[in-house]
Amino acid sequence: MAYDEFLEERIIRRLNEIHVSFKAKKMMGGLVFMVEEKMCFGIVKNQMMARISPNLYSESLLKEGCNEMNFTGRAMTGFVFLDPEAIDMDEDLEYWLQVCLDFNPFAKKSKKK
Repeated sequence: MAYDEFLEERIIRRLNEIHVSFKAKKMMGGLVFMVEEKMCFGIVKNQMMARISPNLYSESLLKEGCNEMNFTGRAMTGFVFLDPEAIDMDEDLEYWLQVCLDFNPFAKKSKKK
């Protein structure tokens, strides 16, 4: 599983700075960060996967470097991929992390198998 380890370090550093409890799990061909036992964001190759409010989805896709997440041939509303250029600056990464963290209390937990 190859993913951007520098991005992982940046995310972990930021989460520790703002005192967010999380677990990192290898899945989906990358690394996923779980907050309150819910998938909040992750890293797939060199992109950040962000779980955002469906209410922000269309608006977010207009931002440079933000693309729909499409694993199955159909876009997953509420999930986006962020190109490295979209999160290169710390303030841009912090913005997207906060968007995900703001939505997390409203996100549904996945069903246990």
